[in-house]
Parts: sequence; C-alpha cells; structure tokens
Amino acid sequence: MAFAYSIGIAAAAYLLGSVPFGLLLTRLFGAGDLRAIGSGNIGATNVLRTGRKGLAAATLLLDLAKGAAAVVLARALFPGSEALAAFAAVIGHCFPVWLRFNGGKGVATTMGVALGLAWPIGLAYAAVWLGVLAVTRISSVGGMCAVIAAPIAALLVGEAAYAPVLGAIALLVLWLHRANIARLRAGTEPRIGSKG
Repeated sequence: MAFAYSIGIAAAAYLLGSVPFGLLLTRLFGAGDLRAIGSGNIGATNVLRTGRKGLAAATLLLDLAKGAAAVVLARALFPGSEALAAFAAVIGHCFPVWLRFNGGKGVATTMGVALGLAWPIGLAYAAVWLGVLAVTRISSVGGMCAVIAAPIAALLVGEAAYAPVLGAIALLVLWLHRANIARLRAGTEPRIGSKG
C-alpha cells in the first residue's frame, strides 16, 4: 500500500509540475509559440524575450507556485512524502508529457519546492538567485548558483532531511544547463536585457 501511495503522490506531483504556464500564457495573450522564440525554453527567462514583462513575471510566479503547491499538498495529505513530491514536480516541469518531455530547466519550480519544504531554504534560494542575478545579469548563473545553494542551506538551517532531494534536483538542473555552461565558458551567454 505504501508503494501504491508513493506512485500516486509522484504521479500527481509530476502532473502538477508539468503544467507549461509559460507556453499557455504566451499563447493566451497572443505572444506566439514560446518554443519558436529565443532559446525555445518554456520558462520565464524566455518569456521575457517576447518583450512581455508581465507575462514573464506571471510565468515565474506560477512555475514557483506549482512547485510549492505539490509539496504543501503532499505534506497535508501524506505527511513524509514532501521530498518525493518535490522531486516529481521538478521532473514534471523539466520533462512534461504534454510537450514530448521537452520542458523548462526547473529553476523557478525548484524555488517553489524549496519554499514548500522549508521557508528558510526557499529564502536562501531566493537571496542567492536574486543576488547573483543582480551582480552578473546572467539568468543561468543566478539559477545555477541558487540550486547549488539549496541543499547547503538545508544543512545549515537544520533541515538536513531535505538535502539529498535538493542535491539531486541541483544535479538535474545543472545538467539541463550544460549548453549554458558551454556558452559561459565561451563568453557568449546572453545577459538579461540583451537581444541574444
């Protein structure tokens, strides 16, 4: 029975995480097919490339909210299943079944699950993400630093039980940023506000 519950929790969190808000919002408000714009990614950074700052902000908040909701609902219904729900929600965002498993890179959704797991972890995540972004103006650098900071923050704030899942998520997000890492090494990674 425990295994069946785990499958159900993972499936529900995956489906919640897989909702492609960036794609839905840009289509709904006439900004075109997000997959044919900029990097082709469905996240907030690529939505920003449409010139629609409001849509980008809404995408960021909704992607964050779905991660937090998956964890909070799992905790409420099946206490102890939060880590499973967190991982499944990020997997859903990155590999949504609706888009042939070609989704986003998980940065905003990871912040949501971090907040859902323990607000001090989410706060640390946000501080690193926004702080690095403010200094570098490079979205990928801010996101990667934030996901690396999350498991460290879990250890520092006494939430060590969540460090393994946040570490696994960090490895996934870093792997999804491998093209960004290559561009950073080449000095060609675009900055926020650039036309790249």
